[in-house]
Amino acid sequence: MMKNIQIRTALAMAVIVVMAARMTGAAGTLSDALFTSWLTNYSGRYARVYTNDSMKLAGSALTTWSNGGELQTNPAYCGIQEIYSSSNWVYVRASGLACYTMGPWYLDTNHTRMFPNLPDNQRYFYRIPRTNGVPTAKTATGGGMIGMAVDGVAIFNSWDAYSWDTASNADEQNGNGYWNRDAYVNESVSFDPANAHQQQSGTYHYHADPIGLRYLLGDNVDFNPSTKAYTESTNAPTQHSPIIGWMADGFPLYGPYGYSNPTNPASGIRRMVSGYVPRNGEDGSQNLAAVGRGDLPQWAVRLFNVSSNQTGPNVSPQYPLGRYMEDNDYLGDLINSKTGTNYQQGVDFDLDEYNGRWCVTPEFPDGTYAYFVAIDSNGTPAFPYDIGRGFHGDPAGGSVSAISETVATNFLGNTNLVSTLNAPAISNGAVALAWSAIEGASYEVEQSSNLLSWNVIGAGLLPNEMTGSYTDGVDSGFNPNFYRVAWTSVAPFDSPGTTLFAVEADAPGGSANRGQSVLLTITLPSSPPNPPAGAPISSVTVGSISCSDISYTTQGTVQALCAIPASYTPTGAQNVVVTFQSPGPAYTLTGGFTIN
Repeated sequence: MMKNIQIRTALAMAVIVVMAARMTGAAGTLSDALFTSWLTNYSGRYARVYTNDSMKLAGSALTTWSNGGELQTNPAYCGIQEIYSSSNWVYVRASGLACYTMGPWYLDTNHTRMFPNLPDNQRYFYRIPRTNGVPTAKTATGGGMIGMAVDGVAIFNSWDAYSWDTASNADEQNGNGYWNRDAYVNESVSFDPANAHQQQSGTYHYHADPIGLRYLLGDNVDFNPSTKAYTESTNAPTQHSPIIGWMADGFPLYGPYGYSNPTNPASGIRRMVSGYVPRNGEDGSQNLAAVGRGDLPQWAVRLFNVSSNQTGPNVSPQYPLGRYMEDNDYLGDLINSKTGTNYQQGVDFDLDEYNGRWCVTPEFPDGTYAYFVAIDSNGTPAFPYDIGRGFHGDPAGGSVSAISETVATNFLGNTNLVSTLNAPAISNGAVALAWSAIEGASYEVEQSSNLLSWNVIGAGLLPNEMTGSYTDGVDSGFNPNFYRVAWTSVAPFDSPGTTLFAVEADAPGGSANRGQSVLLTITLPSSPPNPPAGAPISSVTVGSISCSDISYTTQGTVQALCAIPASYTPTGAQNVVVTFQSPGPAYTLTGGFTIN
């Protein structure tokens, strides 16, 4: 198959490019930051890793790798691969692999022990709400993905999944839930130069300042091409930080630089100051080294709705101050000795206990709530890093298995990318062509003098990553020529995943095929009496399939998204079971849905 890119030139003539584009208008305008902020210009590039320092210094990266557990047998395209939208949601598919070169990862500062995990293609399908609910009662950020960076990499919170356990007198994954270990303090030794690493399932993720991504976005970060190190620029920032990611509550995460006055874009640019300080006896904080870890900070008391009296280990060399997230106080809870009143956001610090503020930004001139990356004056990540322990808004977003509504297609990556052509360089009759390419594709160049008959003058041309090139030799007669370029094949690659669009069906009485996702509308039996609309539901199952995206907005009618595995057995009539949260009822529709 030949996918045509039409190019024509008569020496000094301008180049014209025609390529089938698979990009349509959004449900809304493309000025919406939820469409424009994603880093898509690398979506035709393979993800790459360095697995050791020697490889990094030599600039010799791998596009396939394996450690026996996480493996990339075929190359995977990095970053964002698909974007869809509706009036309420933006859906993003991504590989979860960064577009800068990832790695290497070590377990010690001397780099003598290798970190055992490697990243791999996660095939994320994540949705973000376009409207933001802000509840009074906040939701704590949990372990795992709490948002997506604009390069498609997972954003994790500041926790490393361990907390103090009084029974074992040690930090455990299933600890008490208080005195939670700080991921940056305890795990940053295993971060790569871009401040990211991965756990055993290969999920590459950020806990703190994603400095490699910020460099790609032009956010006041320097890169040393010899050492492959990123550092905060010593130059004063001259522009507001870009959007770094989107959290599950639909609010943006910016880099560390914002307007000095949150409502005045003419007020100058400066680093946003975190609202947290260590509990070391300064700034009105409790001195944990002197009194021990006997009380939680007030931000944790509010978030978890518990008594402050929760015991952790005494501060010691084994359990130093800063080890736990609760070793930090929120300044808004402390008394400023100079004024005799609490420290004030907007006066003494910039960011609230969720690590954000209400402000205007370049993308939101009328204002938005926004999170900001927290760093110290020397560029070191500062607690709570990217987002506080709780969400400011309702975290309605998250991973989904399929789209169950009508959507617009806003972007498709990898082999669907639109190629563009640079102006041809012409010297002494030779025409040098260069175009944006898909890595792994093979291109050919054809030439014509009359646009009717074409001759292949270059075949099997492999691009340099995302740049293709070809030079036609010297034409001493300066005869006008026409050129066209096409990719003819693409090497095997690791798919970013298949996006499923759910079919609609009813229960009782509906049916669907294996391998489909179904938006199931369930009419409940009238006995026992149906709970009122909005009553919480704990589960919906079809046979042995657990459904997701459950809603109950109309009394007596439940909707749920049910993904049917291609290998599901047994087929035929399946029981549909809707279980309301205790003390609510459960309903069984015997043979209520058929799987073919």
